[in-house]
Amino acid sequence: MSARSKARKRALDVLYGADVRQIPLNQALATEAERAANEPQRESSWLYAREIVDGVIDNLDEIDEQIETYSQGWTLARMPLVDRAILRIGVWELLFNDEIPEGVAISEAVESATVLSTDDSAGFINGLLAKIAQSNSK
Repeated sequence: MSARSKARKRALDVLYGADVRQIPLNQALATEAERAANEPQRESSWLYAREIVDGVIDNLDEIDEQIETYSQGWTLARMPLVDRAILRIGVWELLFNDEIPEGVAISEAVESATVLSTDDSAGFINGLLAKIAQSNSK
């Protein structure tokens, strides 16, 4: 698994954990940052994970608006928490990180959904991110 894939997983853990524990993202990020400071061997994945979570925090309203706009009949509140976290990472990479090709952002999100969520989630996430990418071409 690449360092960026590991970083996405760490970012997903932070976003999902904040939702599950119903705590602010900033608080979840601070907790993970403290943990990361004690694990220097994992620093390579932490730097990008932090960039993702900071980016999601800074752009949460726009990210969630994109998800709501293109999710046809699914509100954020209705989505499984893990799907919502995966989508937030994917949308952030599509819209706010020019270093990540659209295809990579989408395939990484689909892979996460395949491993971590429901049978239908990978297809839903693939379609939703593809629509967002198409309508917001870089």
